[in-house]
Parts: sequence; structure tokens; C-alpha cells
Amino acid sequence: MADKDPEVQDELAESLNDLFTSLSSMVKSELQGTNNILELLEKMNLRVAEEYKGFGDVASGLRVFVEQLKNKSGNFDEYVQQIDAIEQQVTEFEAVISVLDRYVSLLETKVQSVYQHPPP
Repeated sequence: MADKDPEVQDELAESLNDLFTSLSSMVKSELQGTNNILELLEKMNLRVAEEYKGFGDVASGLRVFVEQLKNKSGNFDEYVQQIDAIEQQVTEFEAVISVLDRYVSLLETKVQSVYQHPPP
């Protein structure tokens, strides 16, 4: 039986060696998979960062454009005020014209009545 013990021990040692080798390979594969995922994530982050950098450049350009438009529109404020004043004057003229129109209508009515019924 002593002869079989070393064989059994060799088989056990070989089985344990295979187990540890397989376990080591599995852990190594898991770590490699995780490493691959992390590398992919890093590449995706870099790509998104480039994309957002482009958006930042566009936003910065738009901000400058809006500032320029504000400066230009500030020059139009004086003209807008003049247009508002003209609009107010036109409204006042329309009111005066309306009053004059009613007055002229009354005069026309009086003149027509005088011609239709001349004094004796």
C-alpha cells in the first residue's frame, strides 16, 4: 500500500496543479476581459471628450457672435426709439383725422340739407 500512496499523491498533486493552473487561467482571462473593457471605456471617454471640445468651440464662437449682434443691435436702439415716436405721432394723427372726418361729415350733411331745403 505504501507503493500506491506515492502514485495517489502524484495524481492528487497533478490534479491540484491542474486545478490551480485552470483557476489561474480563469482569473487571468477575467482580468484580461476587465482590462479590455477599461481600455474600451478609456477610448470612448477620449472620443466623447473630443466631441465635447468641438461643442465648446462652437459654443464659444456662438457667444462671440451673440456679443457682436448685441453690439450691433445697440446701435439700432436710437432708430427703434425714433420709430416708436413716429408710430405714436401716426396714432395721434389718426385720432385727429377721425375727428376731422366726423366734422366734415357733419358739414356735408348741413350743406346738403341747405341745398335740399333752400331758405325762402
